[in-house]
Amino acid sequence: MTSTKTRYSAEIQRVKGLLEIAAAVYDSSLSFQTTRAAEQVLQTDSRVGYSLKLSLTTTRAQHEKGVSLSFAADGFRELRAVAEGKISLAWINPSVAATLAFKGKGPFSKPLPIRTLAVFPSYDVVGFAVRAATGVTSLPEIKQKKVPLRLSTGQTTKRALSHSPTMFTVTAVMKAAGFTLADIKRWGGKIQSVSRPSHPDRRAAIDNGTIDAVFDEGIKSWGQTALDQCFYYLPVEGQILERLTAMGYRRSVVPKSRFQGMNEDVNTVDFSGWPMVVRADMPEEVAYALCESIAARKDLIPTDNYKPLDVAQLCADDEEAPRGVPFHPGAERFYRERGYLK
Repeated sequence: MTSTKTRYSAEIQRVKGLLEIAAAVYDSSLSFQTTRAAEQVLQTDSRVGYSLKLSLTTTRAQHEKGVSLSFAADGFRELRAVAEGKISLAWINPSVAATLAFKGKGPFSKPLPIRTLAVFPSYDVVGFAVRAATGVTSLPEIKQKKVPLRLSTGQTTKRALSHSPTMFTVTAVMKAAGFTLADIKRWGGKIQSVSRPSHPDRRAAIDNGTIDAVFDEGIKSWGQTALDQCFYYLPVEGQILERLTAMGYRRSVVPKSRFQGMNEDVNTVDFSGWPMVVRADMPEEVAYALCESIAARKDLIPTDNYKPLDVAQLCADDEEAPRGVPFHPGAERFYRERGYLK
C-alpha cells in the first residue's frame, strides 16, 4: 500500500517558503541580543528592521474566488489604511488606538469601519513621572508655575506626532492639563526624544540627573528605574481624565503592586493590548480563516507577557488584552465554536 504524497502548488510553495525564511531571519546572525535599559531583560534586536508591509495577491481565475491579503504593523496610519481598503489587516499597539478610530475620536475626524480579530496580551499604562526635587505634585501645576522641565519622552518629529499613538496620548494629556511641548521649551526646559521607552539614553539620563521628568508608555522598561532615582508619578485625574475617557481611553493606575517604593496606586490611562484589526466588510470566511491561522501558529507567535499564547485570552477583554472595537462576525463565530466565548 502506497501513501499519497501531498504538497502545495508550486507558487504557494515558494511564497510560503519565503514567509518562513523572513520569520527565521530574526533568529539569524543579523540579529543580536541587548539588555532593555531599565528592566535588565534580555531582548533580541535585529538589523533587519521591523516595519512590516506584506501583500499576498491572488492570481487565480475569478471563478475560483481568490483571496488577496495584505498586512502591516504600526499605528494610526495603518488603521486608516485598513479603513480605506489599502491593507487587509493591521496589528497595532495599543488597543485604545483602534478604539479612537472606531469611535471617530482623537486624531480621527469620523468613525472608521473596522472590527477586531484578536487582541494579544501586552500590559501597559502611560506614566507621567517627575523627580521629587522639582516639587511638582500635579500636571496642571506644570502650567501654573511654568516649570522648565527637562523631559524625556518619545519621538517628537512631525511624523511621530501625527502617526504615533504614544505621542498622541502624551500630548493629549498635556493639552488637557493646559500646556504643550513647545511651552516647556519656551519656559526654558529641554526635551529628550528617544526612539523607544527602553532606550539606554533615557536610563543614563535618569541615573545622571540630566532629566527630571519622563512622560511615556512602556512603563515596564523605565518605571522602576525612575522610582529608584527619587521620581514619583503624577496622577491623571479630574477633568484631564474625564477628557481622555470621553475619547475612549480606559481608566487605569500605575500600580503599587508592580513597582517597589510606591505607597499607593496612581491614576492614569491604560495603554494595553495589541489588537489585530480588519475592515468591517471583510468576508466572514476570510476573518474566520485568519483566526484559524492564529490558533494554528500560536506556539510560534511571540508574546509581550513572557507566557505561551493562550487563544482564549485573545477574546477575553481582560487587563492585558482590552478590546474597544467589536469582533468581526467571522472572528466571533470562531471563538464561539471553539468554546472561548460563551
